[in-house]
Amino acid sequence: MKDKVLRTIKKYNLIENGDKLILGVSGGPDSIAMLNILKEIKEDKEINLTFEIAVSHINHMIRKEAKEDEKYVREYCKKNNIEFYSKSIDVKKLANTNKIGIEQAGRDARYGFFNEILEKTNSTKIVIAHNKNDSAETIIMNIMRGTGISGLKGIEAKRGKYIRPLIDCERNEIEKYCEEKKLNPRIDKTNFENEYTRNKIRNIVIPYVKKEFNPNIINALGRLSDLVKEEEEYIEKQVIKVYNEILIEEKEKEIIVDLKKFNNKERVIKSRLVLYTITRLFGTVQGIEKIHIEDIIKLCNNNIGNKYLTPNKNIKILVKNHKIYFLSQI
Repeated sequence: MKDKVLRTIKKYNLIENGDKLILGVSGGPDSIAMLNILKEIKEDKEINLTFEIAVSHINHMIRKEAKEDEKYVREYCKKNNIEFYSKSIDVKKLANTNKIGIEQAGRDARYGFFNEILEKTNSTKIVIAHNKNDSAETIIMNIMRGTGISGLKGIEAKRGKYIRPLIDCERNEIEKYCEEKKLNPRIDKTNFENEYTRNKIRNIVIPYVKKEFNPNIINALGRLSDLVKEEEEYIEKQVIKVYNEILIEEKEKEIIVDLKKFNNKERVIKSRLVLYTITRLFGTVQGIEKIHIEDIIKLCNNNIGNKYLTPNKNIKILVKNHKIYFLSQI
């Protein structure tokens, strides 16, 4: 496992000398295995990779065992002289207040705290314990939601400051490693309850596919993910090239592109250009759906007079004087 994780680190250039890493550790098999492996790599003088680690733990206040989970992670860190940060957040209350699902509220709470500790400690990267099975589950979820090709990438090893060194490891390998190292990880019993979509995919869909169709479905989806990533990288390069061709002006809260040049492109490139431009402006396309992209393309095709769209409260798309204005309203 240690060698496999090290290969993943080198393959995707996840960790560099001098990095300070914030590890999201719940105490479950995945995260405690990740912590232990990175500790082993850090302490191995032959590997010659110098970095620091600190641990961030969130108590979601949902399960009665949550305090024991926190105690377990805290004691591991104390025993191994690792910086430890924890926070209790009432995720159910957060979900109700923001009118979102508990899964989303939990994710928001975790990532919010990770970023808080990242800034507090002047760290460089946040390390998440997603594995190959998690990625396969994500691909199936995205297929059912009808997402585009990008959704078939699954979970990426590296995305901005977030890195996932266990992404090439299967769950059974991780559990075996925990057993061999006598880590005695905490087990979240809610993972076996089929209340949430991901749990249904994990506990019902994938076992059924393994039994009836393909026992190697996790690896098959992993290969699909790799192929999609390669093609996406190529398309992204072409989109950047076209973006630079049609770009008129780029400011912090405004991007202007040439309307005629935009309209002359293939529809698939236009869709990607819209997404890429919005990402340049906000760093994300969250809240932008397929229907919004189609509406923006229609707006640009019907270039009569001054017209605009507001796909959400943060962005305004204005067509004026043979130009397309992408305007931040934040």
